[in-house]
Amino acid sequence: MKRVFLKLSGEALAGEKKTGFDEPTVTEVARQVKQIVDGGCQVGIVIGGGNFWRGRSSETIDRTKADQIGMLATIMNCIYVSEIFRSVGMMTQILTPFECGSMTKLFSKDRASKYFEKGMVVFFAGGTGHPYFSTDTGIVLRAIEMDAEGIFLAKAIDGVYDSDPKVNPAAKKYDEVSIQEVIDKKLAVVDLTASIMCMENKMPMYVFGLNEPDSIVNAMSGKFNGTKVTV
Repeated sequence: MKRVFLKLSGEALAGEKKTGFDEPTVTEVARQVKQIVDGGCQVGIVIGGGNFWRGRSSETIDRTKADQIGMLATIMNCIYVSEIFRSVGMMTQILTPFECGSMTKLFSKDRASKYFEKGMVVFFAGGTGHPYFSTDTGIVLRAIEMDAEGIFLAKAIDGVYDSDPKVNPAAKKYDEVSIQEVIDKKLAVVDLTASIMCMENKMPMYVFGLNEPDSIVNAMSGKFNGTKVTV
């Protein structure tokens, strides 16, 4: 693939601490992404904010304000991870859908395309810039807009199951599943809005476990053992 998008969960980057950052984990992600970029693939990255903020669990904060805090959490994550990427020899740039002073650049398709063509890893922070939309919707929107060939979802589990494997030891893992089946069975690969956008725009997704050795490199180089979500 020439251009792909990678979704990282904030919790995964926190490692066993569950909050903040685990630098060895982030450095390992950077090492793998550099290998992909050095091979000629353009990589866009979206990071969740769950290692800092889970606003939907709050019963006192207005939903719009809670979502805005979540957007800022994703920006903090992207600034940190971007710097780790630079430390291993990559060029990076962070784009947001709203102005953040000199910390990021304002998103436009032309600007992102220019950065990709220069060999940069482009971080898409701040979600869609609007409340009531998750980073799932954010990555699907940007992947479609930027003509990506696929979305890779690095998760805590190694694929899509018919039920929660943490609760049901007999849960069945799918090697391949259609996005329509994901919607019909509420398999929660991404949220419903993002699922429908993938279906309507024929955007495939690849779900795999981040914590497996060389998981990102393997997922993007044909040694994929997670779940492919077809369209």
